Amino acid sequence: MTSPAIGAVLDPAAWRAREAAHAARVRRYADPYLQRRSANRKHPVEDFLFTYYSHKPGQLLRWHPGAGTVLTGDGAHERLGWKHYREPSTLERAQAGLGAAEQAVIVDTAAFLTDRRDAVDFALVILAGTAARPAQFGCFGLHEWAMVYQQERQEIRHEYLQLRLGGAGTDEVIERERIRCSHFDAFRFFTSAAVPRNELQPSRATQRVLEQPGCLHANMDLYKWAYKLSPALPSELLMDCFELSWRIRAMDMQASPYDLADWGYPPIPIETAEGKARYVAAQRSFSEEASGLRARLLEAVTGLAKKR
Repeated sequence: MTSPAIGAVLDPAAWRAREAAHAARVRRYADPYLQRRSANRKHPVEDFLFTYYSHKPGQLLRWHPGAGTVLTGDGAHERLGWKHYREPSTLERAQAGLGAAEQAVIVDTAAFLTDRRDAVDFALVILAGTAARPAQFGCFGLHEWAMVYQQERQEIRHEYLQLRLGGAGTDEVIERERIRCSHFDAFRFFTSAAVPRNELQPSRATQRVLEQPGCLHANMDLYKWAYKLSPALPSELLMDCFELSWRIRAMDMQASPYDLADWGYPPIPIETAEGKARYVAAQRSFSEEASGLRARLLEAVTGLAKKR
């Protein structure tokens, strides 16, 4: 396993500025969530990225420069207590123009790849496979409707929310529409009555061949692949993925059967032709944005895989 090439050397002023900018960016989302959690309050849209995904606010707040970047000066050695950081080797110090006694740290790419080999390999398969497939735009967000199909009120996932069309009206939409969900992590929450109505039967085993770049959930999951590659990826890329996922989640729930108008999220009524058109237009826009992020992630993970 080879040592990573030195990509950049950041003095304290440079990396502290990036660290502070990252913290401000994260706190815009994390602080309201933490305040709600402390008050034992829920938000059906804005809690999602912190509750569904395993990356917690404290982890997200930690800024990482990514593999190959050396941080120097006072405070750099604090990161030696963080997982997957080390001091630069003698050769790396020479490449970076550092003195023998100067504080410096770098991401320990070798240790990261030893610990996260499976995550790197799976991310490479999912990202490359998804990027290579044509985007599909005919699902109309019906996965959220299928999660409440023929459910009793007390069994509904977000039991504190009202269904915009009521239970019978929601079931009627499912019964007259084609359900074409390709994403396993959405499909696994379908009610038992909705499962046979889906034209596909995705599983974890078929995830690598079914995920496609028009899917809202596949595009939200770019955030998942980014944090699974942390700290080897720069946190700026991680937050680009997070913010896209945040906006996708908002649209996903606007198109859901729930009435979220009082929460500040007016409905996209996908049971109508106008609502379907709005949904597809937004879905196409998200897919285009996600393709750029997916390419950046794929470039990063391919570079990591080559270092093994």
